[in-house]
Amino acid sequence: MSLVRINITASVILILLSSTPAFGDDDADDIKQRIGKGDPVAGKTKSALCQSCHGEDGNSTISSFPKIAGQYAAYIQKQIKDFKAGTRQDPLMTDIALTVTNDQDLFDISAYFASQKQMKGAKAVITKAGQRRFESGNGCQTCHGIKGKGLAPDSPFAPVIGGQHKDYLIKQITDFRNNARTNESTGMMGLISDLMSDEQIEEIATYESGL
Repeated sequence: MSLVRINITASVILILLSSTPAFGDDDADDIKQRIGKGDPVAGKTKSALCQSCHGEDGNSTISSFPKIAGQYAAYIQKQIKDFKAGTRQDPLMTDIALTVTNDQDLFDISAYFASQKQMKGAKAVITKAGQRRFESGNGCQTCHGIKGKGLAPDSPFAPVIGGQHKDYLIKQITDFRNNARTNESTGMMGLISDLMSDEQIEEIATYESGL
């Protein structure tokens, strides 16, 4: 592990621990913070193509397509920009992201999905090992918030993951570990995933998906 990576990670932890306390409710104030400067009403129409994979309200029914309901607008915007720039790879998403050529459209589309009730697992699946890893001092909760419902209201770095599809979570964590996904600029996910076995990834994804 390089000294640069350790220093970056230490800095990110300090920033996150001093950020706004975790919140995951869906009251008006929370939604207002999540949506940023976009117009959710306009975004509903503009996001028609997105809805074909991610669901009308951002709750996809296919596990390979992530849920984005209640996701932070800032995070959605970053991912779309990364797909366009090629720093995150997916043939389907790259083509779709390239159709979003107007910044206001990007703000509106992300605001629409951010305004939806936050994603939730179909049923809680309690795995003690997964829960311990999630809630431990240097676990997922540090960045992703209590029950994975987010930490900072406008963070493009630590998405909402509580209630996300298990298969999708497993793939993303594994991709970070294998350096197949490298668009997380803080280095945190690469560092954490490097320390996880396939079994541990399965345990934590099972727990997170039920939140």
